[in-house]
Amino acid sequence: MKFGVVIFPGSNCDHDMIYVLQKIMGQEVVKLWHKDTDIQSCDFIMLPGGFSFGDYLRSGAIARFSPIMNEVIRFAQNGGYLMGVCNGFQILCESGLLPGALLHNNNQKFICKNVYIRSETKNSIVTNGYKLGTPLKIPIAHGEGRYFAPQPVIDELLADDAVLFKYCTETGDITEEANPNGSLLNIAGITNKTRNVFGMMPHPERAADTELQNTDGKLIFDSILKNIIK
Repeated sequence: MKFGVVIFPGSNCDHDMIYVLQKIMGQEVVKLWHKDTDIQSCDFIMLPGGFSFGDYLRSGAIARFSPIMNEVIRFAQNGGYLMGVCNGFQILCESGLLPGALLHNNNQKFICKNVYIRSETKNSIVTNGYKLGTPLKIPIAHGEGRYFAPQPVIDELLADDAVLFKYCTETGDITEEANPNGSLLNIAGITNKTRNVFGMMPHPERAADTELQNTDGKLIFDSILKNIIK
């Protein structure tokens, strides 16, 4: 399977993602520079985390206008698999590929720590490979990770079973204390109606190697490959 990892001027988790996909998961990976206009026949595209240029406006608001994004958007609209992590999630929302927006954390501070998220649906390739409701310990590192959307959008997400992950306690309970940034309904990740575009704020690529003494994030990558490669 061929993965493309889009690299923006402010990407800082691009090589983390490339390492996991290539070295841990054994997949072919190509780097897609933000000024490129060719996605090189990729089967799956990743938008990694980072600090995109234009963050002073709103994270991802300027990055979504990079030349590569025209092809990425066309790829997703044609059914191609696309996943954004952290800043990549922000770019997906700014591009209109996912609903809602990522706002400043409710404490107005940058947060970098391990948190727990719980899978909320089996109806996606990123969550179907492990038990529903499984708490995963995954790192976060963001200043604008608070998911927000108008109530009609939230109602639609819930009706479509499109919430992928929620912040939870170590035992899987959804509580206010477990919510690190004030995200609405503890939402940590969502998908679109056609279930080919995925966004999540925590970094699974930072929890996928035994050297880090945490491989909970690898379950997400395992699930993707299990559901796509037959």
